[in-house]
Amino acid sequence: MALPSLLLLRHGIAEERAEPHDDADRALTATGRRRTRAVLERAVALGLGVERLIASPLLRARQTGELAVATGLAPSLELATALAPGGDPGPLLAAWLQAASGDGALPAQRSLALVGHEPDLSDLAALLLAAPAGSLRLRKAGMALLQWNPAAAGAESGAPSAAAGSWQLRLLLAPRILLG
Repeated sequence: MALPSLLLLRHGIAEERAEPHDDADRALTATGRRRTRAVLERAVALGLGVERLIASPLLRARQTGELAVATGLAPSLELATALAPGGDPGPLLAAWLQAASGDGALPAQRSLALVGHEPDLSDLAALLLAAPAGSLRLRKAGMALLQWNPAAAGAESGAPSAAAGSWQLRLLLAPRILLG
């Protein structure tokens, strides 16, 4: 039985911040779209994929999520304000983990991707890994794959949680690794 996995994906290269434009409306650049698509296509070719994908509603993250769906990384896209900069994805993650299968032990959907922003995604990864804050950093269109570790969580037969230290880092990929 597959253990729950969490893919954290930072949005691709976006337009520069410029007044008076709202930060939420910054789109991916042409280069950002091309590079993000290529990264996602390579990830899919390597067997990465998720059952559920949730993105920040900010334009650049939503566009990254749309590319993830278009390349086959995920079947559909949901938006959640909890993934906006400064948001708290903890309740979102906890709700996913609690959406249990018939036996109540594991989520019905064993893989989830969250598309968001820095430093929020790296902070979430560090928390789940019980790593020092700032010890990880996702590049634009970079990704981290975490897997729940029941032994570390002290829950050999219990339900997975978002407790610090209950996850293992499986992959930390900069775009250049996938495109190199």
